[in-house]
Amino acid sequence: MVSNSALFQPTKVGNHQLEHRVVLAPLTRFRSDENHVPTDLQAEYYSQRATKGGLLIAEATFINARNAGAYPGAPGIYNQEQINGWKKVTSAVHKKGGIIFLQLWHVGRATISRLLPNKAQPVSASNVAIQGPFMLSADEDYEVPHSLSIDEIAEITQEYVQAAKNAITAGFDGIEIHGANGFLLDQFLNSSSNFRTDQYGGSTENRGRFTLEVVKAISDAIGTERVGIRLSPWSGYQDMEDNTPYETWGYLIQQFQKEHSNMAYVHMIEPRNSFSVKIEDNANTLDPFRKVWKGPFISADGYTTQPELATKIADKTGNLIAIGRAFIANPDIVYRLKNSIPLNRYNRDTFYTPGPVGYTDYPFAK
Repeated sequence: MVSNSALFQPTKVGNHQLEHRVVLAPLTRFRSDENHVPTDLQAEYYSQRATKGGLLIAEATFINARNAGAYPGAPGIYNQEQINGWKKVTSAVHKKGGIIFLQLWHVGRATISRLLPNKAQPVSASNVAIQGPFMLSADEDYEVPHSLSIDEIAEITQEYVQAAKNAITAGFDGIEIHGANGFLLDQFLNSSSNFRTDQYGGSTENRGRFTLEVVKAISDAIGTERVGIRLSPWSGYQDMEDNTPYETWGYLIQQFQKEHSNMAYVHMIEPRNSFSVKIEDNANTLDPFRKVWKGPFISADGYTTQPELATKIADKTGNLIAIGRAFIANPDIVYRLKNSIPLNRYNRDTFYTPGPVGYTDYPFAK
């Protein structure tokens, strides 16, 4: 029986006891206001998807006002108004017995100067642009970014720390560092976007340095048990490609296990398919990383198109399973999966549009 699957068995993340292993993946939905403040609609959305002892990872959230991204409708966590907006979200989730982490985001070169204060130049590991049109505007190309100086890297690290502190103030149970999908930390990790010759470029250890410094700084500030991280060795998104992915991400996982073994979790994107670039990858596997990391491991990607994989992977590995698009369309997905109830189909056209349609209006099974 599906209900007997490991997917519905308790586990622990950080200091929190979970009653099942179905996780809401962090999903950008562009429902915040023009000042990047979370809205009452977002509080309703997360409340709908909260379950007793269930983990939600809230959407990617900007860590600063100056160069972290500024996409319209995406939230921030760098001022008091935003903290107050998030308090409504965390309160709504906690009232239902849920656990919620906030994903901390710096997009690096994956933006354009028009969206940044004072038309600031986007930043990255190296002065290499993403090829092609900007993802939010087909009429504008990505720009050549400014290669961050060592002092600027240290400044952004401290902005991650302050954002993490703000998240705890806002009531979050922890934070997830967004180290995936071609955003800033991923730009340092991948050999296709990092051509530095200083201590942040070249070797596997150097390309991983920024990420490890952010993990340590946040862990020192709020406690390692409140810190998770998301990684994507094979995403291909936003021109990401690495010459030695098993070595690059294997080094990171080894360091997490050695220095931060009580981290809340490691969250990795499966190589088998990608929502962003529509690729199939049946050759690579996360298994070598699973073998090294002894703490909670979250597996993501592929569970909307193949929901039966959620129980299969949970039973095989004991992993938590992060579900994205299917969780958008099924606020009661935990109940549906446990009772083998068919899932609602998602409407891709409303993923990023304002308002409740395609956001809080999907039907419950009961």
